Amino acid sequence: MASTINFNVHHKATEHEYGSAALEVETQVNNIDLAVLPRAGGGGGAGIQNNNHAKILEEGVLLTWEDVWVTVVSKKNNSIGSSSRSILQGLTGYAKPGELLAIMGPSGCGKSTLLDALGGRLNSNTRQTGKILINGHKQSLAYGTSAYVTQDDTLMTTLTVKEAVYYSAQLQLPDSMTKSEKKERAEVTIREMGLQDAMNTRIGGWGVKGISGGQKRRVSICIELLTRPKLLFLDEPTSGLDSAASYYVMSRIANLDKGDGTPRTIVTSIHQPSSEVFQLFNSLCLLSSGRTVYFGPASAANQFFTLTGFPCPTLQNPSDHFLKTINKDFEQDIEQGVTTPTEIAIDTLIRSYKESETYQQVHIQVAELCKQDFGEKLEKRSHAGFLTQCLVLTKRSFVNMHRDRGYYWLRLAIYIFMTLGLGTVYHELGHGYRSIQARGSLLMFISTFLTFMAIGGFPSFVEDMKVFERERLNGHYGVCAFAFGNTFSSVPFLVMISLIPGAIVYYLAGLQTGFEHFVFFSCVLFACMMLVESLMMIVASIVPNYLMGIIAGAGIQGLMMLSGGFFQLPSDIPGPVWKYPMYHIAFHKYAYQGLFKNEFKGTMFPASEAGGPFTLSGEQILRDIWQVEMGYSKWVNVAVLLGMVVLYRILFLVIIKTTEKVKTVKAALLSTSPKQSMQVLANPSSTPVHGENHLHNVI
Repeated sequence: MASTINFNVHHKATEHEYGSAALEVETQVNNIDLAVLPRAGGGGGAGIQNNNHAKILEEGVLLTWEDVWVTVVSKKNNSIGSSSRSILQGLTGYAKPGELLAIMGPSGCGKSTLLDALGGRLNSNTRQTGKILINGHKQSLAYGTSAYVTQDDTLMTTLTVKEAVYYSAQLQLPDSMTKSEKKERAEVTIREMGLQDAMNTRIGGWGVKGISGGQKRRVSICIELLTRPKLLFLDEPTSGLDSAASYYVMSRIANLDKGDGTPRTIVTSIHQPSSEVFQLFNSLCLLSSGRTVYFGPASAANQFFTLTGFPCPTLQNPSDHFLKTINKDFEQDIEQGVTTPTEIAIDTLIRSYKESETYQQVHIQVAELCKQDFGEKLEKRSHAGFLTQCLVLTKRSFVNMHRDRGYYWLRLAIYIFMTLGLGTVYHELGHGYRSIQARGSLLMFISTFLTFMAIGGFPSFVEDMKVFERERLNGHYGVCAFAFGNTFSSVPFLVMISLIPGAIVYYLAGLQTGFEHFVFFSCVLFACMMLVESLMMIVASIVPNYLMGIIAGAGIQGLMMLSGGFFQLPSDIPGPVWKYPMYHIAFHKYAYQGLFKNEFKGTMFPASEAGGPFTLSGEQILRDIWQVEMGYSKWVNVAVLLGMVVLYRILFLVIIKTTEKVKTVKAALLSTSPKQSMQVLANPSSTPVHGENHLHNVI
């Protein structure tokens, strides 16, 4: 039985405009039940009926949070504990199945932080307290039953809409589904988001025309809807869109449950919705400086502001009025340091909300729900097997590399021009005494500077890493499958780059005759480029910024070149650091020595520049001039290089896994820290609400 809502408010102000600093408000709100007001978008009653708990568990997900605080931890100068700045301050609320909860507020109010806290995505340097329960249980979000759409549309720009969604379906959906079933699921999801006319259009990105921003947003949502999640988080889904595109995207999101009849719990942060978009919201959580200004039905927010003394002007968008009323970013008097009228308005709204029956009902209902036992926890759904994931990622990565001209094709063109230059500069070296140094210089340049240019593909790999990070956080696949897919997909391109430019320089320069020698030459070139790419993968896992990554990768390779045994012969390399361990871990050592053995072994040269008989053997040159280690075959050098490729890839996996573990442990330590000083981010000149201090000490 629905109750009634009565806002009994006595408002007394010295002026009708709240622009004056003198503002006195006395508020009394009694007998509130939010079910009587019309529900925005066809829903949004605040009352939660106990007899619906079984139905909620069966068909949807109930999300509750109580007294949630999020703080950013920073070290103090003294040794006593640590200081923390509060971003969210004691927030309480809930999100119900079949409804759309909008989190609104000015920039920096904590919208995305609250969404990250509910979605379990807070950074490792933040500390979270309070209860966040899913169907009455404290549990992590299970794969397949929840999804998170980030604010940035991180997609592979070379794929079409259909390809992007279909590849994701093959990765996310279990092997028990056939390929045709997965393809049908992908097509249905695309139609649900109204993308059927753009299915064969490439997503596009920098320098490549593709689909619009609104369509990219819907592609991101499509990918996360493939598993039919019951709980959906969206961070700023209308960011960068015009009003028409924003309404279209949000209307599709609000009507998701009508497609398959599954009631979905949708929580979204949104900056400044239009009036049409605002009408789609069932519930509204309005924040200011990490504090709750209002939580309840979106349709009741306008009446709440009106009865508190801040009515929305006629024909004005309610959301614009709300944000203008609680946005204090542009009214702070820095010189005077006085309390601004906006701060008084915010404190008045917060005070009125905390004294209202709405506030009491929300806390009572959340407290009751937290005590309830709703049965079994949400179970993690299965996704594609490891072998399927490796095959799909290999195919997708190959398509991306083939279409991205900057990944390998531009490098191939540059390599061809470079090898043409090398081949003409060192054309027909012959077998004179001076050709010994020329051959060594040529082989050094090829194994050092040509392979050094492999870092040119680093920006494209960083973009791949962004897609990987998003998909990994959403549980689509693991780091091992990504490493396998990236490795196998790059092999054909690296083989091509090794053979074509390699053949040009090899035969123009007149190096060692014999097909077996050319095959070895190409194998070393291939292994060196694989090594450089593996090295840059490690750099990308530590330094994700591509500019800093290129600088770091170039610096590491420069040190390896210096200690590789060419610029300074092995016997002349200083012992500490440079010879032990740099000389032995630099891949250039094994590339130089393998190529030198391949080129000089079995050949004869004159003993001096004056010419004469060919009395200087290649073995003598290797041993006395280049100081090559002759105790093993040249193929051992190739094996060492390929072993280093495997080692570097494993090191990449270890770094990613270790980073995850460190973040988890750090978050756990911050959550259980017994002693710290916590500073609440509130303006010190504002009036405390209900006797709350702006500085809390937690012992």
